[in-house]
Amino acid sequence: MAQSEKRDSWGSKWGFILACIGSAVGMGNIWLFPARISKYGGATFLIPYLIFVAIIGSTGVIGEMAFGRATRSGPVDAFGAATQLRFGRERPGRLWGLIPVVGSLAMAIGYSVVTGWIFKYTADALTGTLAAMEGADAFSAHFEAVSSENALWQVLGMVVTIAIMAFGIGRGIERANKVMTPLFFLLFVGLALYLVTVPGSAAGYRYIFVLEPRGLLDPMVWVYALGQAFFSLSVAGNGTLIYGSYLSNDSNIPADARMVAVFDTCAALLAALVIIPAMAAAGQQLNNSGPGLMFIFLPNVLAAIPGGAIILIIFFLAVIFAALTSLINLFEAPAATLQELFHLKRPAAVAVIGAIGIAVGLAIAPIVSDWMDVCSIYICPLGALLAAVMFFWVCGKDYVLRQVNLARAKPLGPWFYPMAKYLFCGVTLAVLVLGACIQGGIG
Repeated sequence: MAQSEKRDSWGSKWGFILACIGSAVGMGNIWLFPARISKYGGATFLIPYLIFVAIIGSTGVIGEMAFGRATRSGPVDAFGAATQLRFGRERPGRLWGLIPVVGSLAMAIGYSVVTGWIFKYTADALTGTLAAMEGADAFSAHFEAVSSENALWQVLGMVVTIAIMAFGIGRGIERANKVMTPLFFLLFVGLALYLVTVPGSAAGYRYIFVLEPRGLLDPMVWVYALGQAFFSLSVAGNGTLIYGSYLSNDSNIPADARMVAVFDTCAALLAALVIIPAMAAAGQQLNNSGPGLMFIFLPNVLAAIPGGAIILIIFFLAVIFAALTSLINLFEAPAATLQELFHLKRPAAVAVIGAIGIAVGLAIAPIVSDWMDVCSIYICPLGALLAAVMFFWVCGKDYVLRQVNLARAKPLGPWFYPMAKYLFCGVTLAVLVLGACIQGGIG
């Protein structure tokens, strides 16, 4: 099933791991996870979240990485190879493989709008514009202005992304992630340590680790914990699969997947350890999520803290790294698909995808919230479900176990295949159905 043509590859194990961590560390970790922690009760939310991270990290993440490596391709050729192996026909799989590719491109286009906002806010933090603002109303008015007239910064974010991708996997994406992902962690650790010294922040730290056992009986705690874990680990049948396609056969995929899950969880916790104590220090409850949290409420709080001007710079620099690494991952599957389908050179494929991203991104900027809802609730979970079905159900047990156990001294236990085939696929279907129900007002 593997393609014979020479394919770009990662230069090192840590380059791949950092790239996967960077792809997973996105806006969901920074503006949604802290809000979920606050709304559903600290450790009361954290416990089910960690359970689902363990399930998804030990099944779905492994599956997508191994599927990509086995076929040396993106979703279109990978799905086609699966149906060719099982049914002797490649075309049905290739058609289904377009869904996660389109989902990845659509999500990337939405992210490009948000990345433009982050570039603008970083510039405003560097010039002192944000620190000079007073009150949530001022930050709200600023966000309205930025979100309605942000074409220049949106294009700038895309240009940076395209430039990094054009250099390829080893010289572009890997090198960028080796710098940006560690810096993200370093900056957020620094912020978390600083906030320990800020009066009033202790209440935030206590709240994060409060366990209310009765809260575990609330089904919505488990529903939102499942959705958060699913999206936090960037399982969507595209980015993780395509990154896996650049792996060599001597990579221990289960070990790599475990590292990605651990560091992604650390990133989410770091975000909570910065955002919730900061809000507590200002005497506010964190009851907002989405763009308002990052661009209105949190900057308003950080600006009022001693040293607020520096804190704002550090915060938005860290967020820019998270945004860029996620954006690169989301654009990689469409770019690689163009290379596979039309045999384009990488710079040409990246340029085409970049042009589409800029044009469509500028057009959908006014409706980006609705755009992202459709992508995250419907398209991405569907892509993940299709990838799981193709690998765990269509390819078959012998093939799956052979691929995930490559380079392992000790094969995964007998728990892996049934857990991946039934539990993970069931969890993925649940994310899709529950997301649709909640969006429709049923849940």
